[in-house]
Amino acid sequence: MTQQLEGPDAAVEWRGVLDRVRGLVVDAVEHDGPQAMNLTVPACPDWSAHDLLSHMVGLAADVLDGDEPDDHHPDWTQAQVDTRRGRTSLEVLDEWVALADGMEAYIREQDVRPLNDAIIHEQDLRGALERPGARDTAGLASVRETLAERLAGALGDLPPVALRSEEWSWSSGDGEPGVVLEAPGFDLFRALVSRRTTEQLESYVVEGDITPYLDHFAQLGDLPDRSLPE
Repeated sequence: MTQQLEGPDAAVEWRGVLDRVRGLVVDAVEHDGPQAMNLTVPACPDWSAHDLLSHMVGLAADVLDGDEPDDHHPDWTQAQVDTRRGRTSLEVLDEWVALADGMEAYIREQDVRPLNDAIIHEQDLRGALERPGARDTAGLASVRETLAERLAGALGDLPPVALRSEEWSWSSGDGEPGVVLEAPGFDLFRALVSRRTTEQLESYVVEGDITPYLDHFAQLGDLPDRSLPE
């Protein structure tokens, strides 16, 4: 389904991810050597930082080639990683830069969906490289809203979920919520993209019972077994 973004310019926000990630990777390689990109990504433990970068760039390449399945299945994403395994991280970055103009045009003219993946994985990469940041961008806020609406559409007959932070509040529907979560806006974003443990989600509850909703918070994959280093 084609997705359009109300509010910030999604193409500008996508370019912001590229520029920030490029700075992160160059800094990590210059200060710690190429081996820095061999670090495991806690949010994607089957991948190294280099693998994750390869997926981010490979997604852009595949989108522009017209090859993007709706489900982003594992064989598709792993092929992106395997294709770039023999390249350095800086070479993979060069490929991404070469794709940037085409991706900006695609996002602006066709579909903003690639922004979701870029925003989510920027934070995954920051966790691996221990370089937190970019937690209050317009792009992150828009993707949080998108994923919240996706959660709402999956709840079926369950009572609404309410999410509250100092900077953002949201409810999946009218009526008395079945559960209310309160946490910083960044943590609610990470919860919506399946990056918070069951125990963390339970700690955010201020009203109701989250148990019937836990499977829905795993909408992008299994919840992690331990807290991510973020």
